[in-house]
Amino acid sequence: MNKDKPAQMFAIQISFLFGILMLVTKWYAYSITGSTAILSDAAESIIHIIGVGFAVFSMWYSFRPADEGHTYGHHKISYFSAGFEGALIIFAAVFIIFISIKRLIFGIEISNLDQGTYFTLGASVINLALGGFLVWKGKKTNSIILVANGKHVLTDSWTSFGVVGGLILTLWTGWLPFDPIVAILAGINILWSGGNLVRQSIKGLMDEVDQNLANLIKTILDQETKKLGLVYHELRFRESGDVVWIEFHLLFPKGVLLENAHTIATQLESKLKNELTVKANIVTHLEPFEHHDEIHSNIHN
Repeated sequence: MNKDKPAQMFAIQISFLFGILMLVTKWYAYSITGSTAILSDAAESIIHIIGVGFAVFSMWYSFRPADEGHTYGHHKISYFSAGFEGALIIFAAVFIIFISIKRLIFGIEISNLDQGTYFTLGASVINLALGGFLVWKGKKTNSIILVANGKHVLTDSWTSFGVVGGLILTLWTGWLPFDPIVAILAGINILWSGGNLVRQSIKGLMDEVDQNLANLIKTILDQETKKLGLVYHELRFRESGDVVWIEFHLLFPKGVLLENAHTIATQLESKLKNELTVKANIVTHLEPFEHHDEIHSNIHN
């Protein structure tokens, strides 16, 4: 069982509960003001609730053990979760921009801005603390789902702060177009955040290499194989949610017993796991150093 599972589940459940609280707060603020900027913030909160609901399911599903239908486990659903949340954010951003432009064209009606500002500011501060906590916990436990959700909450927070700024400008100047203009700017910011989450999802599903992780793996293998007087090649790895699968061929000199080679390979795998900051499953293929290319050439021919 993953030792981080209880902490990760607790964090995502906290996000869901606070998401509901923020949704109620922002929609109340919109109901008493009619502010387009607050509406944009409230609409983003609806998307957050839907997204975090799917994230809760994804996290639960990712912890299921490997089975005959999913021999590598279920961790890759993390990328679907991030992509789903990103797509919802993009939808919310388009809706916000559309409504804001519509109100700029057909007229703006706002009331009780002072009360709405207080509620929105309170929600902003809470979301800032929650988003920071989720990103910290996600990085600590190597959970893509928590990091994606935390970044979404932080985006929601900065959007809310921007909305508060627009509301204050509207209160100070009395110029109502400030409200939908700020909403449009918030929508563009939300659109950018959603695009990044979708990009992260595609990167994971396509097994795009994390160059920093690749350099770390190669550095460790270079150091350890040099100490052992061995050679490795055919290094491959891919990230699957919060797990990294690593494969490489380990070449031994002639005369080494299989039992000894297996012990050395196991020790090397253990060293690599301990040096990495992420959970890793490692598979080594043991090969003879002498006549290696010739053997492979004969087999392929």
